[in-house]
Amino acid sequence: MNHQEILDKLRECYPEVKTALRFQNPFELLIATILSAQSTDKQVNKVTQSLFEKYPDAYGMSMLSAEELEQEIKSIGLYKNKSKNIVTTSKMLVEKYNGIVPCTREELITLPGVGRKTANVVLSNAYNIPAIAVDTHVFRVANRLGLTKSSNPLQTEEQLMAIIPDKDWSDAHHWLIWHGRLVCKARKPECQKCRVNYLCQYLNKSV
Repeated sequence: MNHQEILDKLRECYPEVKTALRFQNPFELLIATILSAQSTDKQVNKVTQSLFEKYPDAYGMSMLSAEELEQEIKSIGLYKNKSKNIVTTSKMLVEKYNGIVPCTREELITLPGVGRKTANVVLSNAYNIPAIAVDTHVFRVANRLGLTKSSNPLQTEEQLMAIIPDKDWSDAHHWLIWHGRLVCKARKPECQKCRVNYLCQYLNKSV
């Protein structure tokens, strides 16, 4: 399996990709990423446009009650849990980090609502620290293309890091996400459109 050929083709297909979440600083990206679980980036961007105008930093967000924040984000899936996590996270940022989002994975995952995927999104997109965030698209596409043989996101992340130079980790994350959204879809993958279909294990098993 020529992993490098697959990655080179994906780079050609998605040369300028970046996260679709709108943000201006690490705090905004952290909150947007927490909100994005089981929601679309489009839904999140619609909510955060007004949310960040009212509460632009951890200090402002920490002053809200969970119930008050619920009213701001109720169009987002799982909004009750997310409200609690965001308010508590904002308070922790104020009390422990002077309102600044930490730039290590170990510190980020101590925040409520922040798992390894969210931490990696913040590290790579806000701080330019190489990381591969594995969401459902990355997990699916990496396994279908044969880049990984994994049963969980952590295995996927570790196997991708083993075959991709660290300087390309963040970009590769975006290549796989956009390929999953636009071509290698979960239910009806558009294999005939795929630029790497001749290398794809999933397609070759299906035909």
